[in-house]
Amino acid sequence: MDELREAVERAELVDGHAHNIVALDSSLPFLSCFSEASGKALAHVPSTLNFKRSLRDIARLYGSDLSLEGVQQYRLDSGIEIITKICFKAAGISTVLVDDGLVLDKMLGTDILPCAGRILRIERLAEDILDQGIKNGIPWTMDTFTDNATKVVGLKTIAAYRSGLEINPNVTQKEAAEGLAQVLLAGSPVRITNKHLIDYIIVRSLEVALCFDWPMQIHTGFGDKDLDLRQANPLHLRNLLEDRRFLDCRIVLLHASYPFSREASYLASVYHQVYLDFGLAVPKLSVHGMISSLKQLLELAPLKKVMFSTDGCAFPETFYLGAKRARDVVFSVLRDACNDGDLSIDEAVEAVADIFAENAKKFYGIGTAVRSDTLLKLDNDVRKEVNSTQQDVVLVRVLWVDASGQHRCRVVPRKRFDSIVKENGLGLTCASMGMSSAMDGPADETNLTGTGEIRLIPDLSTRCKIPWAMQEEMVLAYMHSKPGQVWDYCPRETLRRLSQLLKQEFNLEMNAGFENEFYLLKSQLRDGQEEWVSFDTSRYCATSSFDAASPILHEVVNSLHFLNIDVEQLHAEAGNGQFEIALRYTTCTKAADNLIYAREVIRSVARKHGLLATFMPKYALDDIGSGSHVHISLSENGENVFAASDRSSSRHGMSKIGEEFMAGVLHHLPSLLAFTAPLPNSYDRIQPNTWSGAYLCWGKENREAPIRTACPPGVPDGIVSNFEIKAFDGCANPHLALAAVIASGIDGLRRHLSLSDPVDENPDILRDKLQRLPVSLAESVEALAKDTVLEALLGEKLLVAIKGVRKAEIKYYSENKDAYKKLIYQY
Repeated sequence: MDELREAVERAELVDGHAHNIVALDSSLPFLSCFSEASGKALAHVPSTLNFKRSLRDIARLYGSDLSLEGVQQYRLDSGIEIITKICFKAAGISTVLVDDGLVLDKMLGTDILPCAGRILRIERLAEDILDQGIKNGIPWTMDTFTDNATKVVGLKTIAAYRSGLEINPNVTQKEAAEGLAQVLLAGSPVRITNKHLIDYIIVRSLEVALCFDWPMQIHTGFGDKDLDLRQANPLHLRNLLEDRRFLDCRIVLLHASYPFSREASYLASVYHQVYLDFGLAVPKLSVHGMISSLKQLLELAPLKKVMFSTDGCAFPETFYLGAKRARDVVFSVLRDACNDGDLSIDEAVEAVADIFAENAKKFYGIGTAVRSDTLLKLDNDVRKEVNSTQQDVVLVRVLWVDASGQHRCRVVPRKRFDSIVKENGLGLTCASMGMSSAMDGPADETNLTGTGEIRLIPDLSTRCKIPWAMQEEMVLAYMHSKPGQVWDYCPRETLRRLSQLLKQEFNLEMNAGFENEFYLLKSQLRDGQEEWVSFDTSRYCATSSFDAASPILHEVVNSLHFLNIDVEQLHAEAGNGQFEIALRYTTCTKAADNLIYAREVIRSVARKHGLLATFMPKYALDDIGSGSHVHISLSENGENVFAASDRSSSRHGMSKIGEEFMAGVLHHLPSLLAFTAPLPNSYDRIQPNTWSGAYLCWGKENREAPIRTACPPGVPDGIVSNFEIKAFDGCANPHLALAAVIASGIDGLRRHLSLSDPVDENPDILRDKLQRLPVSLAESVEALAKDTVLEALLGEKLLVAIKGVRKAEIKYYSENKDAYKKLIYQY
């Protein structure tokens, strides 16, 4: 699926239907960006799925506070031209066709948009003509429609809003004249609602459209409350579509005709002149709604007849959201079509180009107007489908990961979750972030006790059905001291905050991709006692080992795909019964969430098959250890800026920004280990000659270095696209560990740190010249205690708790030498 995903990410976007943008001081409420509601109904918009999802997307794009107020302040501070530029650059839209017939307060011209043509709204034009005629005494004539021919690429009707789609193609001029007289009696400004007159205008417009070979866009399906949805079903258009005069007049059904998407698909399949556009349905619906609506369009409709648009209106953000969600949804739908056998990958890739650009170029005749040089790769932040409306869901798991890296959850009935918990959260003891792997109670020196309570607030963007337990859902949570007030010890908030700081200071976003190494163990009895032993004894990349585990691995991959977590590759590792599953890179916050869910999937599927999967760093002291290596890159507006622009611009193949960031990580690596290698057992793994990185150095494609730069296939020779941190294992809390990585990188950027020469041989050969990384958790905690930079960036309270938990781990495992063996049950 990598080829398909890349095609979607890089696709040129031709926006076939949108509207003008308004000035920042327009009276139009910004909440209109998220809904078709108006008036008092706008007060309920913040509780919609689209608002909650879209606000996060916009805040992430701007690097603003995650609140409506924070986004609005950023808009005011930046100005309309800047935010428009940001939104269109991130969206990757090269061309927009604008329906400027929707008149808005303080509406700006189309020069602020990459506009290639005008969609002429015929009702608005007719009203303008009548208004002008009343003012100047000029009689109304249909010839006026042709006056705009030089800029127009199509016509549009909003009959669904006025008199419905059951258009009479045989309306008489007498009936129209009676309707006109009725309209004129109401005076100016004119608003045409008479059905006979509207039908007549549409018929005459179709005649004009045929003359100029213009298509006709028709609003179908949902809209604001002025519309009677019962009259917006495209099946009402049958008489018009059957009229022999207009068989060659191309018709575009807008907005996926939602909720009549299947009806629209049918019409496009049996009428050669009918085409489909899915703007507005994407992005206004829930994720599930968007995906199901597009799937319904494609049930019968030819792929060459389906077109993208944003229906962007008033706010630049609507264009960005429409483009972002369209990429996500199109990928999800075409991926499923490939998995179902409907399409091959090559056919799906061709469909991507057609849906996003090629169909519209041919349809509207705008091939020469497209400015593809403005395109920018859009960050692929595929979100999970929201399945919360599924009636078969009984329970919801609310998950968090504590300071010792253990996955924990509270479970509530779905009804209670939907009615209370999703807004107000769940109560949890403050001691929850002071627990070590050895004790379910607060460790000494954490400043956390059993007194006091916090709230687990679900992040609904992570809510998903559990593929191995279909009557349950799971959702990740933030920790608040009270609803709306973030707790200083919250891991997910810490990573979000550091990510925002990186964006604000340097306009950068850190991406991460994890490699999950784990052992599969099977139970056997020895002397009446159960013990867990290796699943098999095959070696690195052994086909026999993959065959033995194939049923389990297939189920794991399918479950991950169900959760929209993309697997790049998997194989047997060097240990007995050891495997690795590599996940595709994404934004670091998303990558951390995906890692938690991936661990849940792997452990649960293994358990289902009677096995135990463990991510503990050193399951067997005489065998190879398991890491959770992470690949790190930097992007600016969705484009990788870690890599050098060419080989001559950098001695190491990375940009100056990339070198400074990585130098910061290398500089802080001894104290970083307290986050990435959080248990004494972690240091049994970090040993020389085990590809785990035991010395403070870096290397180019050197797997014995703790940090190595990587040049994957497809990257020009000598250029590196990312770096890998090998001293990272499955006991780490991924949010805290990645937050510490960002903090280290920020320090490197602020101080313009540079890298030492790379080590291109086994560092152990140079052990007399190189500094050894901490050989124990005690040494890394000592390094962390001296690291004032990490303390300042991560927060003093959090650092006190982390050091307290780590000291408890050191004490317990030093006093209980065999206790590490029980870690297989916890990690």
